[in-house]
Amino acid sequence: MNQIEKARAFAALHRKGEPVVLYNIWDVGSAVAVAESGARALATGSWSVAATGGFGDGQKIPLLLLCDIARGIVGATDLPVSIDFEGGYAETPGEIAINVAHIVNAGAVGVNIEDQVVGGEGLHGIEAQAERLAAIRAMADARDLPFFVNARTDVFLKEPDGAKHADLLDEAIQRGYAYEKAGARGFFVPGLSDPALIARICKAVSLPVNVMMKPGSPDVATLAALGVARISHGPFPYRAMIAWLKEQAQGIYKS
Repeated sequence: MNQIEKARAFAALHRKGEPVVLYNIWDVGSAVAVAESGARALATGSWSVAATGGFGDGQKIPLLLLCDIARGIVGATDLPVSIDFEGGYAETPGEIAINVAHIVNAGAVGVNIEDQVVGGEGLHGIEAQAERLAAIRAMADARDLPFFVNARTDVFLKEPDGAKHADLLDEAIQRGYAYEKAGARGFFVPGLSDPALIARICKAVSLPVNVMMKPGSPDVATLAALGVARISHGPFPYRAMIAWLKEQAQGIYKS
């Protein structure tokens, strides 16, 4: 498939009640391993990509290096590839569109774009974030590419107390509406694990809803029944791999 065909195939995988499961990768080796395990699409996790290069999360890995990693992953398999692009490495709509164009040129068919202020405090205002997303959509549309912009809201991730997440639901839904109007194709709500709240998000927002698996999250079957269309694993595959590697190494050196 060419890039346009991959983009269409990737979008078609997002079905409410029948979610695509993305076991997030970080380099060519992990991409090939996950692809050979039966994945239908690939997606990076920003934390993992940064960590494997010795960088911290939060756009610490250089943009050009990230683009090179994306290009390598795209070239390693025939699957559609989405890149976790954090805040887009820019503040203004014009700059973020230019930066995402580099990811497009690398062959990816989608990106995650988050609404927290990377390196700052809080979240971008709804209108400001919508303008950033709209600039990406305009760039992709100018190339006739059905690029999948997965709009991530950090409303829930910024509040570690899950008991307070119900109070944040209205703001999250409002952001979902605005991001869809701006041209997003998916709505990512990491940090949210309460089944009742996930169901309400899925019902209120027409975009395919993406949740992230974490300890204590509902299982895949439950999430599917709630209406989720995409399930990510974030940094957890990388962390599990590193924990296994340490355990194996400790067994050798302590023997």
